[in-house]
This record gives sequence, C-alpha cells and structure tokens, in this order.
Amino acid sequence: MLYRSKAPFRLGIAGGGTDVSPYSDLYGGAVLNVTIDRFAHATIRPTDDGKITFIHINDKIVRTFDSAPEITPAEGLELQCGIYNSIARKYCDGKPLSFELTTQMDVPSGSGLGTSSTLVVAIIGAFTEWLGLPLGKYDTAQYAYEIERIDLGMAGGKQDQYAATFGGVNFIEFLEGNRVIVNPLSIKDSTLYEWAMNTVLIFTNQRRKSANIIEQQVSNVKQKKSGSVEAMHQVKAEAFRVKKALLQDDLATLGDALNTSWINKKKMAEGISNEFIDTVYETAMAAGATGGKISGAGGGGFMFFYCPGNTRYAVEEALGKLEIGEIYDFEFSKEGLTTWTVK
Repeated sequence: MLYRSKAPFRLGIAGGGTDVSPYSDLYGGAVLNVTIDRFAHATIRPTDDGKITFIHINDKIVRTFDSAPEITPAEGLELQCGIYNSIARKYCDGKPLSFELTTQMDVPSGSGLGTSSTLVVAIIGAFTEWLGLPLGKYDTAQYAYEIERIDLGMAGGKQDQYAATFGGVNFIEFLEGNRVIVNPLSIKDSTLYEWAMNTVLIFTNQRRKSANIIEQQVSNVKQKKSGSVEAMHQVKAEAFRVKKALLQDDLATLGDALNTSWINKKKMAEGISNEFIDTVYETAMAAGATGGKISGAGGGGFMFFYCPGNTRYAVEEALGKLEIGEIYDFEFSKEGLTTWTVK
C-alpha cells in the first residue's frame, strides 16, 4: 500500500508579511494569494522492519532511523522528523511507527513559493491518508503552522499553510487570537486564463533563507518603527484592492497594484531587495511589464511580473538576456491538498 499526497505552491500577490505576528495580532493581516500547478509530493509506504526511512529526492538525502516514539531531527530532514515526532505524540499515544517517507518538490527549496510550509502540508496529508487523522482543511493548515512555527521554531507567517491546504485564489484574513478566515474567490475561468497568460514567472537562481528578513520585520513592528509599519499597512491595503479588481474581472489594475505593493514591501525590512533584484525588476518593467514583485519574504527566489496584452514575450526576451535563471511555465491550480491510496 502507498499513501500519497500533493499540495500546490503559491504566488503571494498582495499583503505578504501582514500574516506574521505581531503585526497580525496588533492590526489584523490580509493576504491575497493564488496556487499554481507546481507541487510538493509525499508518499508513505508502511513497513514492518522496525525502521523509519526518509528519502528527500531534491536534496538526494536518504536517512534511516530505528523506529522510536521520537527521533532526533537530522540535517536537511528537520521538517520530516518534526512532523513524525508530533504525529506519534499527538495521534499514536507515543507508539512508534515503521514506514518509508519519500518527498519531492517541483521547485527549488528556499525559492519564495512557500516551499517549506507546502511540504509540511503535503507530509501531513500523507499521514492523514494513512492513519485516518481527524483533520479538516482548517485543522490541517493550523497543524502545519504549529509544527513549523512553534514546535520547530522556524520564523514565518501563516499564509503558506492555508494556501497549500485550500488551493485556488484566496483572500485570507489573519486576526487577533490566532483566528484565520479563508475567503475563496470565485474568479471566472477566462479571467484566470488571461491572468496566467499575462504572468511571467522566473527563478532568479538566488536561493535565500527568509528567517533573517522576517525576524527584522517582526522587530520593526515590535519597535513600532513608523516607516516599516506604515509600509505594511499599505501592503495590506493592496490585498483589498486586488481582491476587488479580480472579482470585477479588472486585470488592468493588477500590474499597478503589484508595483505599489513592491514599492512598499521594500520598506518593510532590509534585505528584501538588492541591486541584482532591482536590475531584474527594472528590466522587466522597461520591456512592458506593468508591475511585479518577489514571491515570498524577499532576498531572492522567484519573481513574477504582470505583462498585459502580448508584452510577456518582450519581457521574457529581456529577462533571458540577463541570463539569470529559468522562466517557468505554469497554470493556476484550483485544487489544494489532495491525498489518495494506491493498493
């Protein structure tokens, strides 16, 4: 028997960073994101050999442990080990399991598409399929958040776990008391097709760890640095603006909203942009894009640009001349976490 799952990665369109405490607790956060047809995959094969084996395809990691109620996290497998430890403790009465877990991602890690959180959601999904865990969508997303942010102490927000679990285009509100409200947006298929057609997604070949940027952003909010906090207010406002535009099939607004979001996002913390990223952005805009941004905390990873009409071809050509990285073809994904069993 094989127990499989997949969860989609997301593009953070507007409001990113306002889902991070303490901003979301003090002011309320709002994020608009959309998932794409690139996924994190997880497969569990139960065994009876008293072993736990983790195989992570992307980083070519294979590690076997003796089955135990808790295992010490290994380098490169912190997420896998942390999830197992939590599930064994919370749902298996501390009894050890024996299995092989294989994971793989369709995009590079640390690329700004919510890779870590999406992988956590996919792994939880595979365990849910195998063990029949009583987890609905909100439960799964919150559980993924707790494992990653609380148990493992990894800096970050809440949007990625909910995007990966729910899928599609979502306007998500983050409120005081850890309350989260997911508002799926009903967007016409023709609007989604045109939106995807007009979006250029490029990996900059610069992987980054978002923790330092997020920690500085958190510090700025705690210290009530007016420039940073006001920038976050503006970034949140753009999430509401994009929501309204999409519901009205007004894609023309999207480029300007992305550009405004990017201008304000750079004010939230140091390191979000740099000379290289600015060059990429200016090149795309000069070639016909009307707006764009980094997807994620910043510092590298994926960037995307809105290119109306047929300008995407000129933008792709201009970015190609920079020889900075790969342009990814994609479509938007309406489905979130999906699990199934192979008998």
